[in-house]
Formats: sequence, structure tokens, C-alpha cells
Amino acid sequence: MNSQHIFTVSEVNAGIRSLLEQRFSWLSVSGEITNLRRPYSGHLYFTLKDDQAQLKAVLFKMQQRYLEQQPADGLEVICHGRLTVYEPRGDYQLIVDTIDFHGTGALRAAFEQLKKKLAGEGLFDACHKKKLPLVPGHITLVTSPKGAAVHDFIRIARRRFPGIRIAVYPVAVQGEDAAREIAGAIEQLNRVFPTEIIVLCRGGGSIEDLQAFNDEHLARVIFNSDIPVVSAIGHEIDFTIADFVSDLRAPTPSAAAELIVPDRESLRGIVNGLQQRLVRTQQRRIDRLSDKLALYQHKIGDLSTFLAELFLRVDQLSMRLVHAIQNLIIDNQQKIDRMLLRLERQNPCHRLEAAQARVTELENRIVRAMQQVLATRDRKLAQQSQLLEAVGPRNTLARGYAVVRDIKTGKLVTDSSRINPGDQARIFLDRGSLDVTIDRCRTENMFTSIKKPTGE
Repeated sequence: MNSQHIFTVSEVNAGIRSLLEQRFSWLSVSGEITNLRRPYSGHLYFTLKDDQAQLKAVLFKMQQRYLEQQPADGLEVICHGRLTVYEPRGDYQLIVDTIDFHGTGALRAAFEQLKKKLAGEGLFDACHKKKLPLVPGHITLVTSPKGAAVHDFIRIARRRFPGIRIAVYPVAVQGEDAAREIAGAIEQLNRVFPTEIIVLCRGGGSIEDLQAFNDEHLARVIFNSDIPVVSAIGHEIDFTIADFVSDLRAPTPSAAAELIVPDRESLRGIVNGLQQRLVRTQQRRIDRLSDKLALYQHKIGDLSTFLAELFLRVDQLSMRLVHAIQNLIIDNQQKIDRMLLRLERQNPCHRLEAAQARVTELENRIVRAMQQVLATRDRKLAQQSQLLEAVGPRNTLARGYAVVRDIKTGKLVTDSSRINPGDQARIFLDRGSLDVTIDRCRTENMFTSIKKPTGE
């Protein structure tokens, strides 16, 4: 009897889970994200793949807050986490803790982000695209002179239109300084070197190789260029930011030569065909006009009699018109003369002269009245001045009166009771002054002493 232990499915899945979690408790896995989906729970389910295999992975909602950016299909990432088995389905998967965005995936994300930004600003709009000349006289290739793409372009362009002028502005088309050199070349061509078309030329490569043409500054320089810019970068499946902002995008450098440079033999055939069509069209038009002219001549017949009558009619009408104009001028002149006569009668200058005379008369009357008033005021002023002079202090002093001032207080003395014997006083006369010492004070004044009898 077989004694080998028979495992259940659950036991097998549990054992595998234990082994995986012990062996791969923490690991980092690089790969490209595919089949990304987010169900209602908010968790992210996706598959990591490389060229030979794939691995299922899940990033729970709580861990997503630590992400630098949102995962997307096509991004190259490094996922850090642990392996486990989902026992109900027997699937093993990577439980992702953090994600590092790097490599081509990060470049692709940056490309999409810049593309969305510049598209929102209108740099890709067709209304800004400049029209290329039908037959350019001078083309400048901004490229590396060592690449095969530049030689393919020149070979095809000169085969299609021999003698066309093509210049090469050498720049780096790959590396850290490539975008700066390409932008500087476009700006220099706009400032100094006359050319009709600028072609950004480069062969194919990976997204890292074409990264110089995904530069934001370069995109804005292309957009601001006064010279039309054609992008001929990579292969037909390669797209860069320069392709979207350029005035024309060619799938390859060879295709750019065919799009820009017309085939001279084809143009010659087109010109010859147009010339023949023009000759035929003009000949048919001349024939139609000749037929119409012959028909009109037949209908009109002899015009000499008709023209003579017409000339006589014109002369009669001209004479009538001249007489009518002369009569109208005479009537208008008479009306003007009558109006001038009425205007002269009502000329405001006459009224103005009368008013001016009235104003002059009033001015004279005002002057005379003012002179009389001023003379009267002068006489009154002289009388008042004489009266004031008569009662003034100087005349009073001249009549024998004096002014007494207390030397100590400096006040006028008008009452004998306000000064005491022994005080000093200054008496002001009409001429000069006297300093005196008071010997006695009396109450009677000059008027009371004059009224007393003489014998007293």
C-alpha cells in the first residue's frame, strides 16, 4: 500500500507561499508595466514584463501615496516588494511596496507630459505652421556631417533638382549638449545666414538616442523661428517633440528630401502641360470673341447716320444745359445781391459804433463824477486835518500847557493825589522838558484858582 502523503491543493499553495515568502522576503524587480488596471477598490493591478517573461504585481491603495508619479502602460520601472501566492487561484505575484521610475519608461512619461504641456499652449496648432516654398533656392541641414542621413538627403535632393544649394550646419545630434547646439544653430540661422528651409536631420535610434529632440527649449526655438523648419528625425515610427512643433514632419531624412525638393523633370512636364493648356484656352477665348464681334457688326450695320444724329442731339442738349446754367447763375447772383443789401442794413457794426459812443460818453461822465467826489473828499480831509492840528498836543503845549510824567512809574500825572511830595517828575514843555522834585501837592486846579477873589 502506498504510504506517500497526498497533499491537498490548499496545502500545496500554502507550502509554495511559505517557501516564496521565506526565499524572496524582499526583492527589487525591473520591467515594463503592461495591462495596468484599477478596479473599484483603488488597488493597482499590472504585469511586469521583459523580453522573455512576465510577472503579475499589485500595488495596494495605501502605498500609492508614496509614488512620485502615476504608473502607466509602457513605463520602465523598478518595483520593490515581496513575492507571495494568492492561494485561492494559485497565482504567485509581487506585492509592490514602492516604485522607482527610470529608463525608457521615465523618458516616455516625460515625453508625454511635455507633449501635453506644449499642445495646451498651442505650439502644435496647424494655424502656426509656415508654408514651405514650392521650389526652394537654399536649404540648410542642421545635423551631424558624419551621419549617413545627411548624405542620403543630399543625394536624393540633387538627383531630384540638380544645382540646388544645400548647406550643412554641423551640430551634435546626440548627447547632453545636442539640444543646446541644435537650438543655437536655428537661432543663428534666423539672425545671420539667409536660407529658405531649415531641416533637422538625423537617422533612427532608441528613445534615449533621440532625446535631444524632446527638449522644451528646442521646441520653443523651432516655434519662434521665422524660417520654416522641417523635422526629418529617425524612422517612420519614431516621433519626437520636434516633429510636432515643426512646420513639416518627414518620416525619414530621405523622405524629407522628396517632400521638400521637387523633381525638376516633373515640374518641367507640368509647366509644359500648363503652357499648352493656357495656349489652347486663350485661343478658344479669342475665337469666341471674334465670333461675337462679327455678330455685333452684322446687327449694328452702318453707324454713320446714327452717330450724326446722336452728335446733333448732344449739341442741342449741351446748348440747353449751358443756357439753363447761365440763367441759374444770374438768379442766384440776384438773390445774393438782395441778401447782401439786407445784411448791410442790419449790419451790427452800426449798432456797435452807437454803443461804443454811448460807452465813451458814460466813461467821461463817470470820470467827471469821480473827480468831483475826490475834490470834495480832499477839501473835507484838509478841514479835518486843520481841526485835528488845532486840538493836537503840540499846539496845546505851544499855548502854555505842559505834560507831567512820574519818573519812577513812567505814568502821566493828571491828579495831584496820585503823586507825593518828594517824588520826582518830568515836565514836558513845547520846547524841552524839566525834571523837578515835588515840594507840595494842592487839590485846586488852574480853573478854580482863577475864579477866587483877588484879595484872598
